Amino acid sequence: MLHLSGGSPRTRGHLVSAADLTRDDAVLILDTAEEMARVADRPIKKLPTLRGRTVVNLFFEDSTRTRISFEAAAKRLSADVINFSAKGSSVSKGESLKDTALTLEAMGADAVVIRHHDSGAPHRLATSGWINGSVVNAGDGTHEHPTQALLDAFTLRRRLVGPDAGLGQDLTGRRVTVVGDILHSRVARSNVHLLTTLGAEVTLVAPPTLVPFGVEHWPCEVSYDLDAVLPKSDAVMMLRVQRERMNAAFFPTEREYARRYGLDGERMARMPEDAIVMHPGPMNRGMEITAEVADSGRCTAVEQVTNGVSIRMAVLYLLLGGSESAVATNTRTEETK
Repeated sequence: MLHLSGGSPRTRGHLVSAADLTRDDAVLILDTAEEMARVADRPIKKLPTLRGRTVVNLFFEDSTRTRISFEAAAKRLSADVINFSAKGSSVSKGESLKDTALTLEAMGADAVVIRHHDSGAPHRLATSGWINGSVVNAGDGTHEHPTQALLDAFTLRRRLVGPDAGLGQDLTGRRVTVVGDILHSRVARSNVHLLTTLGAEVTLVAPPTLVPFGVEHWPCEVSYDLDAVLPKSDAVMMLRVQRERMNAAFFPTEREYARRYGLDGERMARMPEDAIVMHPGPMNRGMEITAEVADSGRCTAVEQVTNGVSIRMAVLYLLLGGSESAVATNTRTEETK
């Protein structure tokens, strides 16, 4: 459910699921993000591309990191930003998603970035006809988080291939291991879809209790032995154990979990020399990852935050702006002002 051109407001596309992206869609987004990353190195970190457009951050679930990332991305493209928190609003008093959407449509929202605790809410918003703007999924329940997967793929390509050498390239042949709470992780689902679309080989590692039902139909391998897969991994992505989504005991103790599925310095040493460690954040230091690993030069957690702004700029630009080169066009615009 995505087309990557500006078009008229009535024909705009959406980014609801990483599974909707073709290989060419994904590479275009990554390449556009590479251009956006160069903007961050300029004295004035803004482009006039989306001047006059309105982007609404509609968050029914707390996530300061993701909301600020989308806000920074929209503002760097000169869009007007409205932050709408459902907590304390009329939504918490019983207003429906439809009523909220109709209100945003009346305000003239060109794009709605939605984070919702219910899986499928962004898809409902995108297909309902309630709004004419683009819908971007910023995380829905335990379902998907497509821009997180895109920024992870962007980080992988930059580290494993190189910023310039990576242009136009996918991740064919790269081996990515995703470790931890797969069951509750929308990040894992989106990454499996996107990374396999880009040609990577993905292996999930988790306790049997944290592996989703039906995972045998996912386009990836599953292992219960972290030590066995580390020596052949180009990247290891550690996931946070999401205690807030757990209503049962999924493993005996935190110490036992860390012993079997945590990444420490000794385990990191078994990885190939150029392999990297990723984490979508926030981290449970001492549980899925030790401080030694988190603070090492091989850990890309801070880079992922930076890259998140570039990716979200690229997505907003491609949905609302156009499909030609973003930075080349707007550099000339800035120079003629």
